[in-house]
Amino acid sequence: MPCGGAMAFRKVMIPVAGPLDDYAIELGQKNEEWGYVEYTRPEFIAGSFTEKGNKSRYYLMAKYETTELQYKAMQGEACVKSSNKLRLPVVNNSWFSAVQAADKYNLWLRENAPQSLPTEDGVQGYLRLPTEVEWEFAARGGINVVTSEFRDLRYPMEEGINSYEWFAGAQSANGKLQLSGLLKPNPLGLHDMLGNASEMMFESFRLNKINRSHGQAGGYIVRGGNYLTQQADITNTSRREEPYYSATGEQTQKTHGFRLVLTAPVLTSRERVASINDSWKRLGTGNENDGSKKTTADLAKITANVEDSALKEQLEKVERQLRSSNQMQKESENKAIQASLQLGAFLCTKMLDDGLFVEHLETSYGNYCSNEMYNDRCPGLKEKLDAQKDSLGKLQNYYASSLIEASRYGLSAFTEQVPVMENIIDTNLHLKSLKPFLTTHWQHQQFYLKTQQIKKSAWLNDCKALAVQK
Repeated sequence: MPCGGAMAFRKVMIPVAGPLDDYAIELGQKNEEWGYVEYTRPEFIAGSFTEKGNKSRYYLMAKYETTELQYKAMQGEACVKSSNKLRLPVVNNSWFSAVQAADKYNLWLRENAPQSLPTEDGVQGYLRLPTEVEWEFAARGGINVVTSEFRDLRYPMEEGINSYEWFAGAQSANGKLQLSGLLKPNPLGLHDMLGNASEMMFESFRLNKINRSHGQAGGYIVRGGNYLTQQADITNTSRREEPYYSATGEQTQKTHGFRLVLTAPVLTSRERVASINDSWKRLGTGNENDGSKKTTADLAKITANVEDSALKEQLEKVERQLRSSNQMQKESENKAIQASLQLGAFLCTKMLDDGLFVEHLETSYGNYCSNEMYNDRCPGLKEKLDAQKDSLGKLQNYYASSLIEASRYGLSAFTEQVPVMENIIDTNLHLKSLKPFLTTHWQHQQFYLKTQQIKKSAWLNDCKALAVQK
């Protein structure tokens, strides 16, 4: 930044790679009281930049809310000495001022530090306010948290909310804006996502209409609550409308600040446009397993040969609806495959634990019952051993059944989703230990898909062999 400063960013990873791939998420909460503002809704997200290896994408979000000192530097003002006061989040600025500050910072970077900007397809990225989806996905912890944690009203706070966020009351902010970054960050390493200063979003406010946005665009959006917000209202879903203008000019609030994101353009080159176009043509064409691909192709041929303009328009509408339905089914299938892979990896860990426990009981039974002195213990030990063997057998059957049931998706569909699941596991600290079990489960799934053979004992031994890696 100007004056020798800097702005830190954190990667927000998205487990998708293709130009038209995006990641399905659910935002908001099931709260009827504020349903028209915060009700749960389906959304999709994709990163701007390609991660090394071309297996995932990401965008960059500022680690801290923009401070007074950073804001002054963006404005091109004379350099000032840093102080604690200037480490406070900048507030009392309009939405337009925040956008203008980002613009000035972008221009300064291109002139003075172009190498610091990430590029996508050879095109430099740029800074702006975050979209609501970008903000809430990051506030919830992205793919660094498991699904149940992602759907909670707050990201995981092991030491209690007071250690992570500022809110109203003497036990927290006590009615005062606080210095940026004093408390613990969320699972993505982002500080003060909830509380302290409310954060302005890029787009205009819209009401919620159960599963989509209402058609009227209003004022700008602020998210996350602030130092005057009650603790119960400090949530991932908190969103409010603020008018762009007051009666006297541009609207400002002493509680409203902002943080920036680094993103990139979408249509960056002819090659990328060609790749997007190729992906778009394949969207919703269906798959060969259920015959939907042939149906879509046949309908397209019929439509192309129709001369009556009214009928042709109706058929084209039907074709679009069919492709849309196929695409929704494909996205649901992808989520189901990811869930199947994660379940299979977990079941493999369970077979490891239960299998080793059976071995331990068998060893104990052999040691005790080979000596006549301990014969009185044998019946109880035998009963326990038999029960555990029965439980392990049921687990093996369940594992085999999960492989059989999931095989309906086909090898190609699984092959697409395995890298996605690997990216999720690699990023999530709670899931990283599943990586070798996912690899083993995927080997079992491939084996069954190709041979239709069930090898319960071999699959159990494969999972037990991972004991050293667990």
